Amino acid sequence: MERKELDEARMQGQTEIWWYMFSFVDSMALKSVVELRIADIKHFHGVVITLSQIASCISDDLASRDITTLARIMKFLKGLHRLPFFKRWRSLYDLTHSSRWLLHDTKQTLAPMHYFSHCIKEGGPAFQKAHGREIWDLASENLEFNGLFNDGMECIAKFVTNAILLSYKQGLSSVGLLVDVGGETRGLISEIVKAYPHINGVNFNLPHVISMAPAFNGVSHIASDMFCAIPNADTVIMKVLA
Repeated sequence: MERKELDEARMQGQTEIWWYMFSFVDSMALKSVVELRIADIKHFHGVVITLSQIASCISDDLASRDITTLARIMKFLKGLHRLPFFKRWRSLYDLTHSSRWLLHDTKQTLAPMHYFSHCIKEGGPAFQKAHGREIWDLASENLEFNGLFNDGMECIAKFVTNAILLSYKQGLSSVGLLVDVGGETRGLISEIVKAYPHINGVNFNLPHVISMAPAFNGVSHIASDMFCAIPNADTVIMKVLA
């Protein structure tokens, strides 16, 4: 390998290491946009929006606004090397197909997933190492965390629901009693029962999850632990996150 090629290869290797070292900046910028509800601010206005309009909706206090930092974040996400999250014409901003998934209070949203931070340490479950307890124990003690966690799981359930309803029609037509084990607050089971009214659905989960589950016609909520027993049924659904 010639000296020039070797130098270029080394520089490319350095670039790759720098990219891995600072790739966390992508998620940090995205997390700030979700927490500040910038996508929601733009969506609420209905038209392209200026940086000043975004800042005014974030804070009424002119003195506390840091538009320079906001501009840097927006510019960073607009020009993200893999997936731009905002369109920009001169000083006007608009949503992309990607940033629409960051809208809160929509049927299909990934925004709740960004509220969770991950702490990984050597040995044992990472969450338990970071918080001194299992995630289920924390959720049962902290209502706010319980709500955020349930919202995040509902995001995933919506995608699973669409796949089941589109590809498993024959199997569901013969089901009388369906139990969703670990069924969040009822997202998956309620959509299946809505599409197949003849099915009696059971949402089976831990007590602190069931306590936040809304009522839905055709769905019963049972609070218990699946490691102790699961209700008898024609069909049982259990989602596994790998």
